[in-house]
Amino acid sequence: QVQLVESGGGLVQAGGSLRLSCAASGRTFSSYAMAWFRQAPGKEREFVAIISWSGSSTAYADSVKDRFTISRDNAKNTLYLQMNSLKPEDTAVYYCAADRTWGMRFAHNYGYWGQGTQVTVSS
Repeated sequence: QVQLVESGGGLVQAGGSLRLSCAASGRTFSSYAMAWFRQAPGKEREFVAIISWSGSSTAYADSVKDRFTISRDNAKNTLYLQMNSLKPEDTAVYYCAADRTWGMRFAHNYGYWGQGTQVTVSS
């Protein structure tokens, strides 16, 4: 079992950057594939990025490709999302998620979730 806590959200102007962190409890962080999702008001939770257990493989939603970078530090039990060139449409609550299976892009596939961190991008 793993517990997740996100941090790093905030208010930023369009074109700016933020780095989100997701701290994981337990000693089995490296056995979980990790993902970032986001949910805007009135919309469904959507996939943002995923990373494999070692960090050697990543994948992104088309809407964030070339702007966002997912990474992890297994020694620190921490997942990151570096967000550059932010747009107002990136405004959402961002969640990290964990599961032992790699490659899933649907929220219902993930068994472990953080509480979320708000990202607001002003125009």
